[in-house]
Order: sequence, then structure tokens, then C-alpha cells
Amino acid sequence: MMKNVQMDQVDPKTVYVRPVKISDLPKEVQEQADGHDALYAVHDVDGAPLALVADRELAFILARQNDMTPVSVH
Repeated sequence: MMKNVQMDQVDPKTVYVRPVKISDLPKEVQEQADGHDALYAVHDVDGAPLALVADRELAFILARQNDMTPVSVH
């Protein structure tokens, strides 16, 4: 069971990783997607986008290399 977490309890080094459909991205990004069906977005705790990468594993590696804690969201 999931617990509700107050936003002031979230570590500011937490980042959220979620899949993004290529069709939901701007046309110029779609053109660079190299045949992927989805990319993975990395966002900070306030929802600001930090990165867009080719796969989930890379998103987690990127976050950890920058001393951040990645969390999957759908």
C-alpha cells in the first residue's frame, strides 16, 4: 500500500523518471527520436524537466551520476 508523502518530506535530490510517448513531444524532438516509441523524462521535485533520454536505465544512471535519487512514476 502506498503512503501519502508531504512534499516537504521529499528529499530535494529526488528526481522522477517517467516514460513519454514520442507523439506527445514537440515535432522537432520527434524527428530526433531515432525510431523509439517512447523516451524517458527526468524531472526535479517541482516538476521541472531536467533531461530526456532514450531508456529508463540510462535515466537512472544519469540521476545517480549526479548524486540524485531516481524514482519511477507513471
